[in-house]
This record gives sequence, C-alpha cells and structure tokens, in this order.
Amino acid sequence: MSQSNINPSLPFGIYFEHPDWYRPLFAELERRGIAYEKIPIGEHFYDVSEGRPPYSLVFNRMSPSAYLRGGESATFYTQGYVEHLERLGVRVINGSTVYGYEINKARQLSLLRSLGLGFPKARVIHTPAQAPLAAEGLRFPVVVKANIGGSGAGIVRYDTPADLKRSAEAGEIALGIDHTALVQEYVTPADGRITRVETLGGKFLYAIHVYTTGASFNLCPADICQTTGGVELVRSACAIDAPKSGLTVEAYTPPPDVIAAVEQIARATKMDVGGIEYMTDARDGNVLYYDVNALSNFVADAPNVIGFDPHARLVDFLMREAGL
Repeated sequence: MSQSNINPSLPFGIYFEHPDWYRPLFAELERRGIAYEKIPIGEHFYDVSEGRPPYSLVFNRMSPSAYLRGGESATFYTQGYVEHLERLGVRVINGSTVYGYEINKARQLSLLRSLGLGFPKARVIHTPAQAPLAAEGLRFPVVVKANIGGSGAGIVRYDTPADLKRSAEAGEIALGIDHTALVQEYVTPADGRITRVETLGGKFLYAIHVYTTGASFNLCPADICQTTGGVELVRSACAIDAPKSGLTVEAYTPPPDVIAAVEQIARATKMDVGGIEYMTDARDGNVLYYDVNALSNFVADAPNVIGFDPHARLVDFLMREAGL
C-alpha cells in the first residue's frame, strides 16, 4: 500500500479528534523515540493553495461519533481535507475511500451485498415519516440506525410496527447529522455475543468476542474493561473512563472463511487499519456482517486479552508506510 513519492524528511502526522483514545499509540511512538506531529481536529484549518505535501504521511483518526462531543462539522470537513492531502500525493493511512464508508452505513451494507456476504435486512430512509413504510416486510424488532453513528449512537429499537408508527407520528425519530438512516432488522446474536475482527494492512490481526445483554449498542472494545472470566482489565488501558457496562470480552480466532471475508472487505474499502463486526443470527445460524470501523480502537489492556500489544504492530506498519 506504500506510495513511491513518500518523503521521509517531511513530518509524520496523526490527525485525531479524541485524544484519550490514542494515548497508547502516542506512548508507543514516544517509547521508540519516533518523531511525529499531533494534528488535533478542533484547532485545524488548511490552505487549499499549498503546492507541496506538508507531511510525508498522515494517519487519519477521525471519529464518526465526534458530533456527540461538539464536533459535527469535523465529520464533513475531514472528507475534504483527506482528499486534499491525497491530491498532494500524501500517503494517508485510512484515506478518503474507507473514510467514506466509515461515515455511511448504507454504503457499507450495499458493499456487503456486492461482495456476496450476509448482512441484516435494511431499508434506507431520508425522512422520519418514511420509517413505518420502510419497515413493512421486515421482521420485528427493528432498529432505526443513524447513517453516521459511532459508539452505538443514534440507534433506537422498536419492538412492534405500532411502536414505530407512533414514534414517527410524534416526530421522535432522529436521522442523524446527514439526515439519513437505516430501518434494519434487529438481530439477536447467538450466545449473546458479537465478534469484532481487527485488521492491519488488509490482513487479519486478531479478533474478540464481545458479550452483550442487548441493552446497549455501544460495543467499543476500548470501553470494555472486563474479561469473560471476571478479571478487571487495567483501567488506565481504557481509552476513556468507561462505566461498568456489563459487557465482557475474550480472545477468539474466527474460522478461515470469516477471516477471508473480513480481508476481502478491508481490500474493497481500502482500509489500512480497522475492525469489522459480525454476529451469528440466533434465528437461523446465518453469519451477518454489519459494521465497518475504520476508526479502530483496540481492546483495552490488549496483552491480557489477546496476548500481545497491537499498538506495537501498528507502529511497525506506520513506520514501514512512512519509509522510516
């Protein structure tokens, strides 16, 4: 994935929105004495007339959930900035193609269909009033899921058609910051668990089972601080001071066909680093892929969960891509 015009004499930048999530990455870079430049989104602007790349490489760590922290404008600003860097010949880790999938769940499902992979049945709407009609023919419960979400935000479950109709008529359905949403079948995962598979450089890195009660849609692995054995993970390893959510994690190695499918998704989306989530439908045993996460927050206290530190491998990858 490297580009031949990378200039190692230029700065290496990390473009990010949520500083707490990247403490382990910054720490690993600093431990190795690797010079890098932090590019906080909140303070950022750029000059479209610049004629040479300001960086040798930029690692895009923009979060789709930034709007929950007052960063609604940054979501769309980032798309233009990343494309600008690419036009200048800057190697962007998780560039405009995968970022475009990150902020568009409808595009993700359309891609999964084109790849012949299973996914939850869904319809795409752009006004709240469309939700009841769009849900016709779907199995209830359904969820209305904001097209741009992140950390489980913008997802509401409706158990019956009457519940959905009543909510639509009352004007209670929010579509999110791009005014687009999915009306999607709610899937009960077999054994109460979903699986998140992390990739690096388009290849399988590791996977975890996340066990959920179904009461929360926030399955961010960096926010889960307990193993299935009841062991509390190191709290300082949590990206934020996550509340005790009842969610637990354990290491897992998916079957070869799932790993192949995940790597296929990574290639199709041009994802350099990120996680792909899937579950087994408790109703029929079908494997359903449902989320492409270009913003990869590794599991908290990874050495105690998966047996190694993925940030070390991530930095190895970044340095190869930067020509350092």
